[in-house]
Amino acid sequence: MSKLTYERIRANPKFKELVTKRTRMSWLFAAVVLGAYYGFVSLVAFAPQVLHMPLSSGRTTWGVVLGFGIVVLSWVLTALYVRRANTQLDTLNNEILRESL
Repeated sequence: MSKLTYERIRANPKFKELVTKRTRMSWLFAAVVLGAYYGFVSLVAFAPQVLHMPLSSGRTTWGVVLGFGIVVLSWVLTALYVRRANTQLDTLNNEILRESL
């Protein structure tokens, strides 16, 4: 692409909308994951007895369940990001390219 095309893309209001949406979504998901990880580590540091408690009458403890939950949360957020990127953000990206070329 030429320099003129890049300038038209950057000047397009939809490009600014795309960057804003993607940035907001990325920071939101990062905050959720970091909050979950730091919350778990804080439990390990300040309330380990909570993680040692059995879930019910079985052997599984809350620590195992919460650790597994963090992994699943990461997968779910990744899937949500991919879904939104493939639908809304790619559509917006294609519109920007179509208008700029």
